[in-house]
Amino acid sequence: MTALNKKPVVKKWLLALLIVLLAGTAVIWYLFTLKHDDTATIKADFTVEAVPFLKEFETDLSMANKKYTDKVIAVNGTIAEIEMADTTANIKMSDTTNGAYIIFAFQQQHLPEAKALKVGDEVSIKGVCSNGAFSSILETNYVTFNRCTINK
Repeated sequence: MTALNKKPVVKKWLLALLIVLLAGTAVIWYLFTLKHDDTATIKADFTVEAVPFLKEFETDLSMANKKYTDKVIAVNGTIAEIEMADTTANIKMSDTTNGAYIIFAFQQQHLPEAKALKVGDEVSIKGVCSNGAFSSILETNYVTFNRCTINK
């Protein structure tokens, strides 16, 4: 092959590489700028009571994770603990018989609602279930939620 014949092939490869890089950049930009809908505007897939919900995870962790992970769930229960910071709030509901707990991380726009809550309040919190797990350090089950809001 002569030098003249190689130039069109090189140009085609460079053009293909450029197209692949642009497409890859577009996909990465989309994923990093993806915004979630406000949980307050989404209908819950399930409405549950805190302690029976925790029991499902204790009975069969794998099955409960398959059923609830990445679903919007409204959980009714009593606030056991509140952890507040400037930009975040974590509300905890727990099963007093075995120490299992649910922790809810509130969305930035719903912090004022979370700050109005008190330990012992009966409340319904709606959020996206991240997953349930067993903590070998605490020797108990826990379930985490993100993008939470007070369910009205």
